[in-house]
Amino acid sequence: MFNKLCLIGVGLIGGSIARAARDRGLCKTIVAYGREIDLDNLKEARRLGVVDEYFINLEAAVKDADCIVIATPVGAIEKVLGELQPYWSDRAVYSDVGSTKGNVVDAAKRVFGSVPSNFVPAHPIAGAEQSGVTASVNGLFDDKRLIITPVEQTDPKATASIQQFWQRLGAIVSIMEVDHHDAILAATSHLPHLLAFVLVDLLGRKDEQVEIFKYAAGGFKDFTRIASSDPTMWLDICLANRQKLIPLIQQLKQELDTMELALENDDSQQIFQTFTYAGQARQRFLDQLTN
Repeated sequence: MFNKLCLIGVGLIGGSIARAARDRGLCKTIVAYGREIDLDNLKEARRLGVVDEYFINLEAAVKDADCIVIATPVGAIEKVLGELQPYWSDRAVYSDVGSTKGNVVDAAKRVFGSVPSNFVPAHPIAGAEQSGVTASVNGLFDDKRLIITPVEQTDPKATASIQQFWQRLGAIVSIMEVDHHDAILAATSHLPHLLAFVLVDLLGRKDEQVEIFKYAAGGFKDFTRIASSDPTMWLDICLANRQKLIPLIQQLKQELDTMELALENDDSQQIFQTFTYAGQARQRFLDQLTN
């Protein structure tokens, strides 16, 4: 499908893209670009056969590449686009894997004046708490959602190319407007991560934390699992999508106030209704997963 795939960043997501692309014969050559600080990870990527070669010189990395995927944290994307700008090729298609899209589109506008027609923002809804190329796996994207957010000036051929690439990587691809994507992900991913971080921070600071964690049941482990995620990555995501996150936090505060009042007033009916509706809503979510 591509002659040369260049991954800017070869961690969990970038490495998993490379593994799946190689396994499914989607490109002839796979290279990675990183900074001096990433050198050990880049060497490991080559040792594991995840990439054919790595570079710490961007011009050399992207030379003759016909597909370039930015697989860095969202906070670094504008800097990467700025560095790519002198070497941008009309003969290649570009994409990213950021969890927020509004900031990516805005970054492209600041760097280029407008979003290049061959840049197709994308977001694979897949991952794990681990990071680095050693955490990457072939099949990470199988039957996982992938959202593409082209803008008005995006070339339909570039969109189709990235869509086909992700489908052949195993993903279920949807096309969505940028703002709609960020609103949905704020509710379904970014807010839950923020809550998990805050809850574990709260309990971890209590004097009796040893007892709290000693006797925590499985539900606590399940709910707080995502608090083990990379804090730097999630700092970038929460700041990038804060305009969508803040209203949700305010709504959550109102819901907690309602629950607090119900507990104070021994309002078992209100509490039961909340729990019942929540259970039904979650079942609808599970039913969607199986359809």
